[in-house]
Amino acid sequence: MKTTAVILAAGQGTRMRSSLPKVLHPVLGKPIIWHAIHTARSATAQNPVLVVGHESEAVIEFVGEQVLFATQEDQLGTGHAVQQAERLLKGNSDQILVTMGDMPLLREQTLQKVIAM
Repeated sequence: MKTTAVILAAGQGTRMRSSLPKVLHPVLGKPIIWHAIHTARSATAQNPVLVVGHESEAVIEFVGEQVLFATQEDQLGTGHAVQQAERLLKGNSDQILVTMGDMPLLREQTLQKVIAM
C-alpha cells in the first residue's frame, strides 16, 4: 500500500513574532521543516506533499526538490489546506498521512504506527 505524507506548512506563525517563516526556524541546527520532511519521507518511503502558503517563496527556496508542492493561497483552515494537495495525490496514493510542518520532534516510528492503524 502506497502511503504519501501531506505536510501542512502554510500558516503564518504569528505567535512567534518573527519575520522568518515558522517552519524555517532552526531546531537542532536545521530548520523545523527539514525534520518534518525527513521523518515523513523515512516513514512512507515517498516524497511528501508540502502545503505552503504564508512566505511560501522562502520555504520553497529552502526545501527545493525534496517534495511536491501544493499552495494554499488563502489560509482557510486545516481541512482546506489538505484539500490543496488533492490534485497531487489523486491516483498516486492509496493512503494519506497528514502531519504538521511545525512538529519537528515526531519520530519515524510514531508515524509508522499511525500508518499501520
